[in-house]
Amino acid sequence: MRKCCLILWAVWIIQFTMAVEPPKQEVRGVWLTTIFGLDWPHRPAITEEACETQKHDLCNILDKLQKAHFNMVFFQVRMRGDVNFKSEVEPASKTISGNYGEMPSYDPLAFAIEECHKRGMECHAWFITFPVGSAKSVKSQGSWSVVKRHPDLCKLYNGEWFLDPGLPGTSDYLLSLIKEVVNNYDVDGVHFDWIRYPGSANKFPDKILYKKSGTELSLADWRRENINKIVYRIYDWVKSVKPYVVVSSSPLGKYSRIPRVPNAGWTGYETVYQDAENWMRAGKQDMIVPMMYYLHNNFFPFVDNWVENSNGRLVVPGLGAYRMTNGEGNWTLNDITDQIDYSRYYGGAGCAFFRCSNVVDNTKGLYDELVNNYYKYPALLPPLKWLDNSTPAAPEEILVEHINGALKLSWQKPKKERQTLTYTVYYSKSDSLDYTSPKNILVTNTRDTTLYFPLNSDTEQEFTFSVSASTRFHIESRPSRETYYYFSKYVK
Repeated sequence: MRKCCLILWAVWIIQFTMAVEPPKQEVRGVWLTTIFGLDWPHRPAITEEACETQKHDLCNILDKLQKAHFNMVFFQVRMRGDVNFKSEVEPASKTISGNYGEMPSYDPLAFAIEECHKRGMECHAWFITFPVGSAKSVKSQGSWSVVKRHPDLCKLYNGEWFLDPGLPGTSDYLLSLIKEVVNNYDVDGVHFDWIRYPGSANKFPDKILYKKSGTELSLADWRRENINKIVYRIYDWVKSVKPYVVVSSSPLGKYSRIPRVPNAGWTGYETVYQDAENWMRAGKQDMIVPMMYYLHNNFFPFVDNWVENSNGRLVVPGLGAYRMTNGEGNWTLNDITDQIDYSRYYGGAGCAFFRCSNVVDNTKGLYDELVNNYYKYPALLPPLKWLDNSTPAAPEEILVEHINGALKLSWQKPKKERQTLTYTVYYSKSDSLDYTSPKNILVTNTRDTTLYFPLNSDTEQEFTFSVSASTRFHIESRPSRETYYYFSKYVK
């Protein structure tokens, strides 16, 4: 019976991918890992030339993501008690500059945000939450280490140091980092990884603290509530300052031991006291990006479980692109594309890939498959209607000029709009436009109001153009009035 189900599933996948074009709206994300320079940077910026190399390398990565029509980058800004932005709370990472506490001549986070925005991609600041380093790395950080500066907040467990979620000061400390990023940078989101207790957490050294708390909750529920309080507090503060900043996290891919998979093994709820479905039910997350680095029955039923309990929030399955490498599972390309198909069909709001290098380096042809098929056209980001559902005014029609072998498209921001807007340009090579099809999207999520469209000047051509505006909550206006343009190199 199980074999029959798998055959039917394979047949359905083939039919589905052949018949359906990519969706017009979805998250296409990637985790850009900076710890140990896994994705970037490849070497520290100890000279000005090395700084320029770092920036050049990052731009190359983002160029490839743009070509593949990605629209969201989770840029790792906090690793293990060290950061990639200007901070008064934690030291700059030595991965960036070569020495803890030293920033290069540029600000990596500010640069990443600017370059993502240039390419129509959002930049979400990705934080490792509770781990603060191995005993060796903490020692190498010296007086910069949070263990030295706030020993009362830290616990040593299995050779690793962690902030203790049960201590009120941990919430204050983490919020101080979030405040630096949200107040000082134009981030589109804050994203939390490792927002849980460590594996085999039954031995985590917090039993004395638990007894002192006087709670009537079980140890397991008390631990879950400790993390819940931190999640709630961070979410509420972010929304009070910049409501459009998306708050998300990457919990374990299996929330709990669901009836369809009672022997699920390692789960967020039971194993590491991570109650992510609670966060969505309470409206304290805008997006969940679970780390679903599993195959078949360890993947598909859990996608359903996340979507069914999402409370209307975005569920973006995190796919283990790294599992295609020989040392990590040797998955096939079809293992990944089947998961994209399933997530699209069963209510996922998109997908994110770990890691970035496995995408841009074209592991087993993944990048080519995305460019040529799955991400063939641009995609708008899904609307965040629970935050703000107000529709912006539409821009006026596009002005088209023929300049040096290209069409210059320009438009103006709607006069009555004061908020930051992004734009989607639609086009067709006929006298009509289908706004429902992604193949008619020229660009999306651009902040510019000018665009150059390459032109074959040897061929007579007709075009129709239109532009819409979107708020930072991804609410799209109606399209502008259409602009029809006919090109001929002959005077008629």
